[in-house]
Amino acid sequence: MSERQDDDRLEELREQKMEELQDRADGQPGEAQEAAQQQAEAQKNAVLRQHLTDEARKRLNTVKMSKPDFGEQVERQVVTLARSGRLQGKIDDEKMKQLLQELKPDSKSFDIQRR
Repeated sequence: MSERQDDDRLEELREQKMEELQDRADGQPGEAQEAAQQQAEAQKNAVLRQHLTDEARKRLNTVKMSKPDFGEQVERQVVTLARSGRLQGKIDDEKMKQLLQELKPDSKSFDIQRR
């Protein structure tokens, strides 16, 4: 139970730090904004590393290489689930397949019938 409280506290501190960096970046263009983006990316990667197995991470990276926008959407969803505490344990390859299936955009089907 204490470990969960520590994780929650750590997440709160990260969010506070991100808000501070973003506030500073809003006032200062250039390097500060770039530093804030790098910090946000590092935090996202840390959350993904913590909540995804190696196989799930490989699958997500493959998706990102073929469909970057969709890969980013999946990453945001995983991070959101992790931060809200709705993830129990790590996401393995099977769970990642299910998540990808749920989030994939509806493919438009065109049935052409000749008469």
